[in-house]
Amino acid sequence: MSAPASTAAAAERGARAGFRVSRLLLACVLLGYAAWTVMPMVWVAYSSLKTDTAILRDPLAPPVWAEADFGAYQRAWEGARLGEYFFNSGFVTAASVALILALGAPAAYALARFRLPLGPVAYTLFLAGLMIPAQLAMVPLFFELRALGLLDSRLGLVLVYAANGLPFAVFILAGFYRGLPRTLYEAAVVDGCGEWAAFWRVMLPLARPGLVTVAIFQFIGIWKEYFFAFMLVGGGAGEARTLPLGLANLAITAQYGGDQARLFAGLVIVTLPILLVYVLLQRQLVGGIAAGALKG
Repeated sequence: MSAPASTAAAAERGARAGFRVSRLLLACVLLGYAAWTVMPMVWVAYSSLKTDTAILRDPLAPPVWAEADFGAYQRAWEGARLGEYFFNSGFVTAASVALILALGAPAAYALARFRLPLGPVAYTLFLAGLMIPAQLAMVPLFFELRALGLLDSRLGLVLVYAANGLPFAVFILAGFYRGLPRTLYEAAVVDGCGEWAAFWRVMLPLARPGLVTVAIFQFIGIWKEYFFAFMLVGGGAGEARTLPLGLANLAITAQYGGDQARLFAGLVIVTLPILLVYVLLQRQLVGGIAAGALKG
């Protein structure tokens, strides 16, 4: 073998070895990050099955499974009213996400497909909604909802969350609609579809990855939202309180009155729907983000 050939072969072997080492290092980093992320959730889950005495004696030790106690979940669900708060959060989140999609999809389609006189201005205003913190409008929003009689109500929260989520929905979905071939719209029109039929039967189904992405992000954000819920329903009689408010009350009770296991059970109850949604829809979420990045 000639010297140049042997040098090239050695360089190739070195490159392969370096690639394997880099992959090993990357795998170690990812495994460490996964452990760092998952272990707190595992600790919360098995701490909810321990007694207060066991938690205070050795917080990190796993429970004795023969002595595991599931009573903390009943105390959290009924005694701390998390069952009622769970219904409120479910209703508010589902209604808000549905309203965001129902308003955001046609708005994004109109801004992306038609040259409207004030279209760029409207799109810029939607983008401003992403850049300007909504908390800055808390004071006028509070007085406006009070004047409308919507304080301490699920309807008031739904309207606030929908208005807060529309800019994100329009921004994501407009990118999807811009990436769709115009020939599809023209073919639908040639086949006899009007504007609404072309949107509903052709363009909207093609934007399904974007709709799923928006729905997942909005579900997670609204489900765990605390600030607006605290300001708009926290001071009322409690009929419209959501899970984050109930969990905050549970944390205060556990701090001063004991029953740490009930607090951990409440954390599991709040976190479990988010984990289930992500596990069930993670492929659609990743695919939607990737498609949006390519079309953007």
